[in-house]
Amino acid sequence: MSFHLKSYLTEKQNLVDHELADILAHETNAPTILLDAMRYSLLAPGKRLRPALVLMASRAAGGSDAQALPAACAVEMIHTYSLIHDDLPAMDDDDLRRGMPTCHKKFGEALAILAGDALLTLAFQVLAERLPAKSAAMCCFELARGSGAAGMVGGQVEDLAWERANVGARAAKDPLFPRTEQPQSLDALEHIHQHKTGALFRACLKLGVWCAQGERPNGPDAALLQNLDLSARNFGLVFQITDDLIDVEGDAASAGKRVGKDAAHGKLTYPGLLGVSESRQRAESLSQQAIAAVRQIGDAAEPLVQLMDYVLKRDR
Repeated sequence: MSFHLKSYLTEKQNLVDHELADILAHETNAPTILLDAMRYSLLAPGKRLRPALVLMASRAAGGSDAQALPAACAVEMIHTYSLIHDDLPAMDDDDLRRGMPTCHKKFGEALAILAGDALLTLAFQVLAERLPAKSAAMCCFELARGSGAAGMVGGQVEDLAWERANVGARAAKDPLFPRTEQPQSLDALEHIHQHKTGALFRACLKLGVWCAQGERPNGPDAALLQNLDLSARNFGLVFQITDDLIDVEGDAASAGKRVGKDAAHGKLTYPGLLGVSESRQRAESLSQQAIAAVRQIGDAAEPLVQLMDYVLKRDR
């Protein structure tokens, strides 16, 4: 039977959305206004791409959706918290996310910050409560590593440092990022995005494998983890390239967020560094490398193969 990615993603999106809503419904001791802000951003219409990666990796490792669903939800909470904070005036200063006003535009900056904080911590609570002990511990470790100072947060700091050091108007406002010349090279760009974007994608696939195989006496299959990690590294870069291209060529209605802002903020981007044509070629090359890595896993990895093609051609 052939695999249909669109139907698969819709099915998993609905599954994750239902579980996320159920998790929040059980947080009855939290202030109502805080839950409203958390729910507003977490349940906003989204592709649920990162949770889908967790579920796909679990399938590739011989596991089930039920085993990996808590980890899939935890990843989406981390992703949503990062979006809430990235949109704040002190960061990217955005007023539109997933086709809706950003959290701070709807609830104010203070509550948006706290909603992000609450989602960040709830993610680890979900892992600890809903996974077997060994899998929970390793999923907490991998998610913390992928989203923390050596991963997503560290990459965000490096991105801000580059942006604010090279744009005088913004640099003058922030003494933590003095105006110094930053390297404009492919290595510098990909170093930023291996952390800012790619580290969480890598965590997604590792979490899926740990959910499926974490309770085995010897833990997950090392070769499987290695192939998925290699694929995720390239997947993250392809995702970032297409994101940069959407910012250059897309429109807000399709993208669900404000476009054209990267150039205005002086960000180091693939189109800005390589041009549109070469950026597309780079994405295609990295995509083929990612697919080659997961092809070694066999038919169980077919969803990951098709997802790579989807990300390469996406417009939002």
